[in-house]
Amino acid sequence: MIDDFAKAYLHEDLRWARRSILAKVEGLSEYDRRRPLTRTGTNLLGLVKHLTVSEARYLGDVLGRPFPQSVPRFDDPHFANRDSLWVTEQESYAEVIDGYQRACRHADATIDALPIDAACSVPWWPQPDAKLFNVMVHVLTETNRHAGHADILREQIDGAVGAGTPTASALDEAGWAAHRSKVEEAARAAGSLS
Repeated sequence: MIDDFAKAYLHEDLRWARRSILAKVEGLSEYDRRRPLTRTGTNLLGLVKHLTVSEARYLGDVLGRPFPQSVPRFDDPHFANRDSLWVTEQESYAEVIDGYQRACRHADATIDALPIDAACSVPWWPQPDAKLFNVMVHVLTETNRHAGHADILREQIDGAVGAGTPTASALDEAGWAAHRSKVEEAARAAGSLS
């Protein structure tokens, strides 16, 4: 009974995180979806592309249910993680989103088909013997981590904040400026104590 509850709970959280990621790329120009917003080139559509690889590899190949489309392999000696974190001009927005949604549907089918204690091996992990439970937690953690990145990137682009579909802020510009000033003041005060 607890296994079914845990599996359903993790799966619903994963679905929520996926929706949050997709919402962050909606309503933006092609440039804003793709442009590098950090020193290392982190960008919104690249995060979606990266998560496609995670869904396909972890909730597909690792569990003996290979994803039918070609995605980079973590164990390929030429694989570099940064290569899956950006989108070329030849890759359309629709293709990247469709690829992610297909990988998620494939992952959902894997989750539905297997018990939470289904054994698997993740050769690149320090302790490679794992179960579906471990892999679900890993993918959920990875997706939530990148959803946090996407929140910050989207806020930098157009100020949209919040989970799900970006909406206008509850605070106006003056309210956010006052909040930021309060945070800055506390940081300066704490800095003077050390």
